[in-house]
Amino acid sequence: YSYSVFSFSVGYSTVALNHVIDFKEKKQEIVKPVCPSELFPSLPIVQGTSKRIKVLTRLTLVVSDPSHCNLLRSTSANIRLYDIIAVFPKTEKLFHIACTTLDVDLVCINVTEKLPFYFRRPPVNMAIDRGIYFELLYTPAIKDSTMRRYTISNAISLMQICKGKVSSQSESKLINSVQNLLELGLLFGLSESEAKAAVSTNCRATILHGETRKSACGVVYTVKKPRKVEEEETTLPACKKAKTQA
Repeated sequence: YSYSVFSFSVGYSTVALNHVIDFKEKKQEIVKPVCPSELFPSLPIVQGTSKRIKVLTRLTLVVSDPSHCNLLRSTSANIRLYDIIAVFPKTEKLFHIACTTLDVDLVCINVTEKLPFYFRRPPVNMAIDRGIYFELLYTPAIKDSTMRRYTISNAISLMQICKGKVSSQSESKLINSVQNLLELGLLFGLSESEAKAAVSTNCRATILHGETRKSACGVVYTVKKPRKVEEEETTLPACKKAKTQA
């Protein structure tokens, strides 16, 4: 709860309550997501605006065996209640399955450790074509130099293939400001525009992908395109052009 309040205070307009299930542990069941109103009777106002924060629900499944993926292939009523579905594959085979067949919104990767497989272009490209983004878990690298080396190496390796289609997951307040995340993106080999997208438009695209998955149909999202000065001048009436030039 305190971490979510911190997110409100630094200007984030949307957060997700994450429910993690690791199938290695016994008696793991997918329960209904917690209703945000149970935790936040009155949602805080986003800093610098008059709008209240939007709270989503997220399910993250840690899979270490192909049988664990069967639940995602089923039509579980509780799974469909979550706004975002993420999968954390532990092997190369499961990574390939997640990228190519599972109906998820995010594929999570712990880049702070030596990965048991290499990133290969075909499954990554398939995930991109399906509208799936990759999420990097890098928080443990803050306190350990070895993890930092793995983080940078693994992140750069993935960025060379995935064309910047990434998001980020941080459980630390120290590196969750937008500016710090942008700097990490540059360190990982992203361009400035790709780093900005990783903390903005990519996150929005993930949410829209989740809405499409839940509704079993497309979702249309429109934005107002800013007009260039040249376009404004050509569309002005002659009398207004004369007044503007005068």
